[in-house]
Amino acid sequence: MGTGTVRAQTDDGMAERRREQRGWYFYDWACSVYSTSVLTVFLGPYLTSVARSAADSGGFVHPLGIPVRAGSFFAYCVSLSVIVAIVVMPLAGAAADRTGRKKPLLATAAYVGAAATTALFLLDGRRYLLGGFLLIVANASVAVSMVLYNSYLPQIARPEERDAVSSRGWAFGYAAGSLVLVANLVLFTAHDSFGVSEAMAVRICLASAGLWWGVFTLVPLRRLRDRGTGAAAPPGHGWRQLAATVRDMRGKPLTLAFLLAYLVYNDGIQTVISQASVYGSEELGLSQSTLITAVLMVQVLAVAGALGMGRLARTYGAKRTILASLVAWTLTLGAGYFLPAGAPVWFFVLAAGIGLVLGGSQALSRSLFSHLVPPGKEAEYFSAYEMSDRGMSWLGPLLFGITYQLTGSYRDAIVSLVAFFVIGFVLLARVPVAQAIRAAGNPAPDRI
Repeated sequence: MGTGTVRAQTDDGMAERRREQRGWYFYDWACSVYSTSVLTVFLGPYLTSVARSAADSGGFVHPLGIPVRAGSFFAYCVSLSVIVAIVVMPLAGAAADRTGRKKPLLATAAYVGAAATTALFLLDGRRYLLGGFLLIVANASVAVSMVLYNSYLPQIARPEERDAVSSRGWAFGYAAGSLVLVANLVLFTAHDSFGVSEAMAVRICLASAGLWWGVFTLVPLRRLRDRGTGAAAPPGHGWRQLAATVRDMRGKPLTLAFLLAYLVYNDGIQTVISQASVYGSEELGLSQSTLITAVLMVQVLAVAGALGMGRLARTYGAKRTILASLVAWTLTLGAGYFLPAGAPVWFFVLAAGIGLVLGGSQALSRSLFSHLVPPGKEAEYFSAYEMSDRGMSWLGPLLFGITYQLTGSYRDAIVSLVAFFVIGFVLLARVPVAQAIRAAGNPAPDRI
């Protein structure tokens, strides 16, 4: 075989890999709109208002006969969706690795979630139970789909490419979230000009996120391809396979050490995302429009942050860059403690700091973990990763709530989250990443 033939085959392989990577990015583009417009901005306040309209004189609704404060209904539904996701994620991951057919499973999870999100258009009047059910289905579906989506990364990117590829995926997601959120905010703030009520504007925003999710999922489904698998496990044993995966991971203590570090510092990240608006409204007295604008700023800057930190990782390695981001998170929260009340400018400065490290710290964590996954077990290991991401995200809010309960200060509550970044830094710093990669059976990149 001549040199020219080898080069042509190599070029063809690279072109096919790039094509898959571009298709892979588009799932972040498709589903991130749900996280931004639906979960972060619109659904919480709207579903709470629907629940309150259905509440009794004491402010309680009674799903399945259980008394629940209307103001807590959204939070309980989110928690229940996490439980559902924890049950389904390992089953989907084991099935994907056993059969090698990730794409049909990804399509199923994506379109169940997109359909549930689009159906939120029907949420009006006193239909809080419908809203809760659709939220649980959509939130669990996006978690399951992310397990399958993330598990493609080791297959479509060489080890030296993964930091950049993962960062571009996150950047695509934040860019889509920003674009759709701008359109949503135009409709929401000028709903009278469009001849619709505020409630109808919210319902349109919710449904549009589902339609966006469904339409753009077509791109990765066309571009990604399934690989065969040599696994001989019998069908229908997802939980047995999960138990085997856990036992297998126990034999790879360095991979587990990274997962523990990620669990700790990512819990801090997720809590900051969910509680920053509470801090802004309750402690700093900022308006809803200010908070929504801050969310949009975070989305825009997270694009630059993800791409910028991806470039830094090429020079300094992913581990060092993540450690630097944890220092930045710590400094940002420390500065947040001293923010003056009623000063939106300084809150925007805080949002800018969060945005610049948010996307990069998450993207590089994903790409670094992809090196620690044994070949052929991508979906199973990424189900454990996703469970670390979503399944344990109650620790940070718990600490936040207890600190506020004991001190009566949201400032003390927000600064208490520094513990997650400090502990996470120490745990990650102690992981010999190159050794962990080799122990998983993978070649270690020059810089990691």
